[in-house]
Amino acid sequence: MTRSLCFGVAAVLFALAAPGLARAENTGLGPWQVRIRATSILPDEDASIRPVSGSADVEKVVIPELDISYFFTDHIAAELVLLISRHDVDATLAGVGNVDLGQVNLLPPTLLLQYHFRPHETFRPYAGAGVNYTVFWNEDAPGGAVTGIDYDNSVGYALQAGFDYGLGKHWMLNFDVKRYWLDTDVSITSALGPLGADVDLDPWTVSFGVGYRF
Repeated sequence: MTRSLCFGVAAVLFALAAPGLARAENTGLGPWQVRIRATSILPDEDASIRPVSGSADVEKVVIPELDISYFFTDHIAAELVLLISRHDVDATLAGVGNVDLGQVNLLPPTLLLQYHFRPHETFRPYAGAGVNYTVFWNEDAPGGAVTGIDYDNSVGYALQAGFDYGLGKHWMLNFDVKRYWLDTDVSITSALGPLGADVDLDPWTVSFGVGYRF
């Protein structure tokens, strides 16, 4: 269902963009745009833990983000989102209670296809859809009951909505919201024996920042 939704949105964006690929309007600007944003990552996690039942909790964080866009036309662009986040992870296990699962870094580069609805106005809304590949690294098991933990890298999907607000010819303010569908398989070495978990992170990201078009 998630894949179908993201592919459907991407197809709609491409259909909107197709006429403009043959003839782009002229904004008088170059095709490149760079933004720096403060991004709040809000996981909407769900977990299935084996062989005991339980749930997982992934820390919310605020981190810096860099994104680079290339405009094929005034309306259609591709955006590459780059960020690194580090999260504390906890689990609640049936009959055991809260268990510290340590920390992990996420590197989730995301490539989005966007449609910009009003590229020549001061207020410039857009929507996008795309894919990301999340690398989990620098896993830090807390020791004690949990002596080792490993996360599998995974491919996910994303939808996006936001707007730029022009501050002159080149500069802009930006507000952006994304929804990711992202899951990972987790292997845990613990005092209870080996544990496995299927974790759906499914984060929302909310971003605010500045951009420059050139």
